[in-house]
Amino acid sequence: MRAVMAGGLTFALAACSADEPVGAAGGALRATVAPSSGVGSVSASVPALVGTAVRPLDGTGSAPFDRERQVQAPPGWTVSVWARVAGARLLAWTPDKRLLVSRPKSGDVVELVPGQGDAAPSQRTLVDGLNQPHGLAFQGDTLFVAESDQVDSFEYADGAVAGKRVVLDGLPDAKSPELGGAYAHALKSVAVGQDGALYVSVGSTGNISAADRDADPERASILRVPAGGGAASVFAHGVRNGTGLAVDPDGGVWTAVNGRDNMEDPADPGEVSQTYVNDHPLEPLARLAQGRDLGWPYCNPDPDLKPGEKDSPLSYTQRPLVRDVQTNADGSKLDCAALAPIEQGMGAHSAPLGLSFATAPGLGDGYGPGALVGVHGSWNRKPPRAPEVSFFAWRDGTLGPQQTLITGFQGEDGSRWGRPVMAVQGPDGALYVSDDYAGAVYRVSRA
Repeated sequence: MRAVMAGGLTFALAACSADEPVGAAGGALRATVAPSSGVGSVSASVPALVGTAVRPLDGTGSAPFDRERQVQAPPGWTVSVWARVAGARLLAWTPDKRLLVSRPKSGDVVELVPGQGDAAPSQRTLVDGLNQPHGLAFQGDTLFVAESDQVDSFEYADGAVAGKRVVLDGLPDAKSPELGGAYAHALKSVAVGQDGALYVSVGSTGNISAADRDADPERASILRVPAGGGAASVFAHGVRNGTGLAVDPDGGVWTAVNGRDNMEDPADPGEVSQTYVNDHPLEPLARLAQGRDLGWPYCNPDPDLKPGEKDSPLSYTQRPLVRDVQTNADGSKLDCAALAPIEQGMGAHSAPLGLSFATAPGLGDGYGPGALVGVHGSWNRKPPRAPEVSFFAWRDGTLGPQQTLITGFQGEDGSRWGRPVMAVQGPDGALYVSDDYAGAVYRVSRA
């Protein structure tokens, strides 16, 4: 692997699925305990969500919007189908206020140019012929695109790119000879820190795949390329699939992680119980620092306030990591108790994808600044966790607990018509939300 990168990088917004509140369709039935004193005050004080019609703009009303759709959103907010983009994944705004959308399955990045008034945006292909492009990040007029096997930079101007340059190559994907065509988490995300360094997520090859920790480059990690170029190094370890990757207003690097599936029940080793799987492990939202280890596949973040007790209350703030009974029963692989607790979490199998920060003044209506997470919803939970857009309030240098901002994409029977991937705040203050299941980009704004 080599890294060849020019200097001058400072800040970026990037990302690459989250939980719904207790009692919502598909949500957990176990009690969720409020965060401990001091942290709960970070939550935004906002009114209850209300049913809100999803309004297609002209030309965006094909299925699933050929019938009335409704979501739950803050009162007085409007939700429109702003654009139809098949396979829409991660988002980034250009310096001249156009919205870029990555499409890994199509191998391209689409550019959306806002129209006048209620008109849908025009769209065109910005760049194509790429290998599963996913993460997008800007530094000035330089666009970074994370392909599955490398990270590219382009010079952007007036709706066009030029001067493609490989910034980081040799990243593992299904074509890597040692992986034999099998790679479950090949999509990469990218962010540029305030320190000028480039941060790149590298997912695990599978659910457990402990060999990833010894690979070169290390998989299930966040890599860092220093400002001005140089060799990439491991910034964070044990990050199973950190598709959410973004920089907070103070320069901290955060990741939203898709955690372990089908864990054995510690109370009954060797058995995979659906009841236990439903709530374990939580999905981390963690602030990274050089050398931090999130524990995978030997340690898992535990939401149980009373471990080992049936129907233990659940908590998602400052949660410890505990031994995985399948991979680290005696603790010899990794000392889980020595690892830093997870700052915030989401329900098991939420599948957090895109992560971004809405900076001051934030979203308004009591929300203020905070982190936005696109929650894709579960595949192996019964009942399934619903897709949503989640909000984590940002105050005094920390994130508060998860709050549902937009939900309603899933019916009571578990069927879905949409699955949000990423939400970003636009230059106009509205939120723009990608949905790869419905093939749409929504615009969410206060009336």
